[in-house]
Amino acid sequence: MTTGHLQIHSDNILPIIKKWLYSDKDIFVRELVSNACDASHKIKVLREEGQVADDGIELRVDVSIDKEARTLTFSDCGIGMDAAEVEKYICQLAFSGAEEFLAKYKSNVESDRIIGHFGLGFYSAYMVASRVVIDSLSYREGAEPVLWSCADGTEYTLEKGTRTTRGTDIVLHIDADNDEYLDAARIRGILDHYCAFLPYPIYLNGQHINHKEPLWIKSPSECTDKEYVDFYRYLYPGVEDPLFWVHLNVDYPFHLKGILYFPKMEKQIDLQKYSVKLFCNRVFVSDSCKDLLPDYLTMLRGAIESPDIPLNVSRSHLQMDRTVRQLSSHISKKVSDSLTALYKSNRDRFLSAWKDISVIIKLGAVEDDKFFERIKALLLWRSVAGDWMTVEEYVERNQDKAKDKIFYTTHEKHAEHLLEAYRDKQIEVLCADSPIDPYLIHTLEKHLSGIRFQRIDADVGDALLDTSREKTILDAEGKTPAGRLADFVRRKLDVPHVEVEAKSLASDNLPGILTIEEELRRYRDHMKAITPEAASLGGLVDQRTFIVNTNSPLIDAIVKLDAQDPALASELVHEVYELALLAQRELKTDSLGAFVARSHKILEALAKKVTQ
Repeated sequence: MTTGHLQIHSDNILPIIKKWLYSDKDIFVRELVSNACDASHKIKVLREEGQVADDGIELRVDVSIDKEARTLTFSDCGIGMDAAEVEKYICQLAFSGAEEFLAKYKSNVESDRIIGHFGLGFYSAYMVASRVVIDSLSYREGAEPVLWSCADGTEYTLEKGTRTTRGTDIVLHIDADNDEYLDAARIRGILDHYCAFLPYPIYLNGQHINHKEPLWIKSPSECTDKEYVDFYRYLYPGVEDPLFWVHLNVDYPFHLKGILYFPKMEKQIDLQKYSVKLFCNRVFVSDSCKDLLPDYLTMLRGAIESPDIPLNVSRSHLQMDRTVRQLSSHISKKVSDSLTALYKSNRDRFLSAWKDISVIIKLGAVEDDKFFERIKALLLWRSVAGDWMTVEEYVERNQDKAKDKIFYTTHEKHAEHLLEAYRDKQIEVLCADSPIDPYLIHTLEKHLSGIRFQRIDADVGDALLDTSREKTILDAEGKTPAGRLADFVRRKLDVPHVEVEAKSLASDNLPGILTIEEELRRYRDHMKAITPEAASLGGLVDQRTFIVNTNSPLIDAIVKLDAQDPALASELVHEVYELALLAQRELKTDSLGAFVARSHKILEALAKKVTQ
């Protein structure tokens, strides 16, 4: 048996780069312009260190289009290259360094993954060009210009160039399939998209196009509210102004800058169109920071920049690693700290924004235990009376009446017939009408010992009862009046999975109410969220208790009517039951027609009795 290594030939590298490395051909503009900025920055550093005399030449990048010659040229006045450097940085990847390139590509060293090594960014030009020419003159004294030319193949020429000033011209001879890149408007759109914040002036056919400085590079203390809002409008034209923002400025243990805006929530949130933008060294990388931000922060908008983020080889996506997780955790902490500071310094402003920011805070509390611990004091609930409070404040305010329970309703208007009794007993009821609230309630019960939430229709507690009017005299069969009434209604109703009880309710206006045990309802709602066919689970999700009011004049009249017209009494019992279903949003849609028909039938029968 013999073993060996597959041989990788350089002839195949360029087609692979051209076809598979980049998902978006526009990226070649970003790569060539950012390379030109890098070259300019190197000269700037050498000037500052006194290694190069300041010749007064403006450090800028020029992009020019010649439609007749079918060329797109990228020019800079940067550090330039000599023949040896062209051989080293341009030629080695495709023609002698394939094995080394692959070794670098699989390296775990972050710097090895940044595009630019081995001229990889430069070679993106071949996605649109049939031939690429480099004309460059090094900054070194006595250097000669060099001219490198290569078509879409393996052979290149290297000879004396024509440049007389320091810098580099990269000339792309656009192939026949990519005419769009000879259109000035098309190139302008790409430059605006990827290069708007690069640190050196960029000119397209002599017109300066990148005038905007990224606000995140300034210290937060130097930025005004107007500047923050104006920058938001620049990033997201045509949307409403943000509620407030978080300015990120971290130098240790990693470098991170950016501004995160809390937007006014729209009915339809387009997370692709309005997501946080990702930059690396002021170069646009992606419209989405979803891998860098926790899920609950993806509704924020703004921009994040970090030179420490590990990008894939095409510099288009993050590569998940320990650094990304640390950055994500820090951003989450910074957001929670800013929200806490706002709450403490300006509670009114915080409350005015609650409708828009609550979904972010609640999702974070549910998904991230560390985030929950930092913002649990910000989890506010509105009572039906309009007061705002935390669960701890609720318990303190209602301890004597509610004891260890927190009463809530998910449908304030539909629960009005029950809320009256709670108001009479001066027990506060919280509104939990957000789709996230059931999950938040579970999270709070998990983290806060001794706290239990109970919906107001989960049980008939002290708030709904009037024990002073309860009759306890037993009849010959040993039953109380309440027991006899429950038996009567149970016979008339005869509905599967429904228990019937009779109790002395505080309000005479309530002939009957439905109760569903808190845990059972939560389980039912969870199952229905998974599958609409949850009702087929052996009737478990339909289990409920029908509480008949022993103090209701209507119930008393129905019992008396039974002696004269048992059929009509039965219909009235069903009517009271289904009215309770309707009041508590438990009446199924497909039962509505039958309910209306029964109502008409009952009204007709009662009208006839009155007119007879």
